[in-house]
Amino acid sequence: MKAIQVAAYGSPDAMALAELDDPVPGDNEVLIDVAAAGVNPIDWKIVSGAMKAFIPLPLPFTPGVDAAGTVVAVGRHVTTLAPGDEVMGFIGIVGAYASRIVVDASRLARKPARLSFAEAAAMPAATLTAWQALHEHGALQAGQTVLIHAAAGGVGSAAVQLAKLAGAHVIGTASAGNREYLQSLGAAAFIDYRAQDFAEQVSQVDLVLDLVGGTTQARSWSVLKRGGTLVSTVSKPDAARAGNPAQVTGRHFATRADGPMLAALAALHASGEVRTHVDSVFPLQEASRALARSMGGHVRGKVVLDVTA
Repeated sequence: MKAIQVAAYGSPDAMALAELDDPVPGDNEVLIDVAAAGVNPIDWKIVSGAMKAFIPLPLPFTPGVDAAGTVVAVGRHVTTLAPGDEVMGFIGIVGAYASRIVVDASRLARKPARLSFAEAAAMPAATLTAWQALHEHGALQAGQTVLIHAAAGGVGSAAVQLAKLAGAHVIGTASAGNREYLQSLGAAAFIDYRAQDFAEQVSQVDLVLDLVGGTTQARSWSVLKRGGTLVSTVSKPDAARAGNPAQVTGRHFATRADGPMLAALAALHASGEVRTHVDSVFPLQEASRALARSMGGHVRGKVVLDVTA
């Protein structure tokens, strides 16, 4: 099998394509021929070494958290999947940038027929993150107002659509060129973060989804209503900066792999109620270019690796 290998933390340019032995599935695992792998910001953060204090990994390792492909073999305790099934999943914190992978069956869902492998690989981590942020940590309700920062990215794009489906009034921040894109996903209002100060444009927000961190997160406290919630995937919100921390809540979380939840979200894609936008596709051997594209910011939707190219 082929796999991208990281031998030392640092620039993605140092990653190399290597030939490795095929993995063997354990009792509860599935062996997959990978067709496509999603590229996420967590990938280049891990490759750079920025996350090694929190996510220690033995070197060398293969990056990648999202994959889609076809089941080749299953472990003896796996009854939900069979060879030939087309699947997708948030496979773990590393491993997806490879032509074959083993994954715990509980992390996987069947790929909807209407989705290409590239679209399926782009979906799991972003859509699971968006759902868990909005519903498990943000307790979003119909009729509420949600402000989503970096709304045109992978998680943001999914969150706009899921919040709209939940009956929320959705406000998205992004660069000017993404206005029509976000409106097409269901955003009722748009803020060009380069030209407008969101803190002066909105107020009395029930939920802020922070996908940026830093000063954007710090300034987001001011737009929350009493009892509002700030949920961040980037860093733990500091409630002391809220002014009156007793009146608002800040939450930070790590995305949880969940095969049944992913299957339910896949059904929304199958019905056309939610869609995944693929920003760009790179062959596996150009994984360093794919990470550079993600690192550059302003990605609309997701960057994907074509593992079959």
